[in-house]
Amino acid sequence: MAKKTKQLERNYFESELNFRLLVKGVTDYALYMLSPEGIVANWNAGGERIKGYAPEEIIGQHFSRFYTPADRAAGKPARALKIAEETGHYAEEGWRVRKDGSFFWASVVIDPIRDSSGRLIGFAKITRDITERREAQLKLEQIQRQLAESQKMDALGQLTGGVAHDFNNILMIISGNLHTIRKDLTSARALRALSAIETATQRGASLTNQLLSFARRQSVNPRTIDLDRQITSVREVLASALGSLVVLQIDIQPDVWPIFVDPAEFETALLNLVINARDAMPEGGTVTVSARNDPDKDQVLISVEDTGTGIPQDVLSKVFDPFFTTKPIGKGTGLGLSQVHGFVHQADGTIEINSALGEGTTVSLRLPRTDPTEHREKESPNKQASATILLVEDNPAVADASAGLLEQLGYTVRWVPNAETALREIEADDVDLVFSDIIMPGKMDGLKLARAIRERNPTLPVLLTTGYSDSAKHVRLDFPVLRKPYQLHELSRELSKLTGHD
Repeated sequence: MAKKTKQLERNYFESELNFRLLVKGVTDYALYMLSPEGIVANWNAGGERIKGYAPEEIIGQHFSRFYTPADRAAGKPARALKIAEETGHYAEEGWRVRKDGSFFWASVVIDPIRDSSGRLIGFAKITRDITERREAQLKLEQIQRQLAESQKMDALGQLTGGVAHDFNNILMIISGNLHTIRKDLTSARALRALSAIETATQRGASLTNQLLSFARRQSVNPRTIDLDRQITSVREVLASALGSLVVLQIDIQPDVWPIFVDPAEFETALLNLVINARDAMPEGGTVTVSARNDPDKDQVLISVEDTGTGIPQDVLSKVFDPFFTTKPIGKGTGLGLSQVHGFVHQADGTIEINSALGEGTTVSLRLPRTDPTEHREKESPNKQASATILLVEDNPAVADASAGLLEQLGYTVRWVPNAETALREIEADDVDLVFSDIIMPGKMDGLKLARAIRERNPTLPVLLTTGYSDSAKHVRLDFPVLRKPYQLHELSRELSKLTGHD
């Protein structure tokens, strides 16, 4: 019996020794014991690897030194031991501090150790460094948020682009027929009513342009611009928009790179940002417009910074949504930042917004630099003005309005509803210019028609028009594009360029 008891004692001793050796050899986890008061009683290789302390440096020290100063001040170490003692288990994730003062994200488990009578004799503590896992998780969550935001913006873009396109055709019918009606009106009251309709039409066109910019379906006319010169040229306009309570500062880096954008869209975007900054400073303040080169990304960084009230974090994710606004009813359309967002992305750039309540807001546009010699517009043939224009438009009401404007300019108009018919018409060689919508049903849209005409008759001028088009952004270097709804003077100007009578 004594021999059996001694054998059991040896087995227990060997088992405990092996367990201690096992714990001591573990390197991926910090496994150690604490006294009931939280004093480190032993230490393993994982503790030394993760936290940086050798056994002689940490044994006998209180485990609270692994916590951040803020957590220690809040009494978190003592609270962890109390929870473990009362509930039988404690687990959490949080920041911990290494010997060298660096922080790591830890997974922590604390279990109470009791003797056979149930008396607390200490705690077993397991700590694992999961910093890399947390960073990977945060990165994944960021990518998921970006994907969700991108999908949301694409869906909104498709919706707003389609609505704006149809609305622009309606505005084109109204705008085109106004010029015809004006000739038959004589009373002052009727002329005032007509003027009000024209103003409303222009306002509607402005709103649809902002929607199309957001949807990235705006037909743009990009060219290489000198940023310093472009911003300086609108300085007075920006200062006037800010009013007397706000100071405008311009900070342009010397030799800032040129960019390839639509100048009008760029100026509109800049004005929208400045107006938003002004509205965030009802008591006055400073708006700083800056531009500098970013050699690492081969981009130009344009920022508009204000000293205003700032934007709450829960609002930041919505500011680019069309029609979202925090302004009172009647004080804004909610399309300003939507236009900026669309303009930047259509120019192959990115936009960032940083803000905090009481600390102002900074909106940063990153646009790719361009080579000034890369984008040069092809010259239009210097053809003499002539009388016959082939109008290609699938919507009869729009065609009627457009034909009325062309006839007022002295042209003879021949209308066809599709591209296939247009190609047959130009075979007669009695058409002097083709004026075509881009978006048309069938296999051939206006852009394909223009390219087919160029192959068959390179000297025949082509003017394209559109309410919006995804392909329009690729047109500018090949064919001029007139945006719908257009006015009589805009149509006259574009036709004059093509016929050589500027």
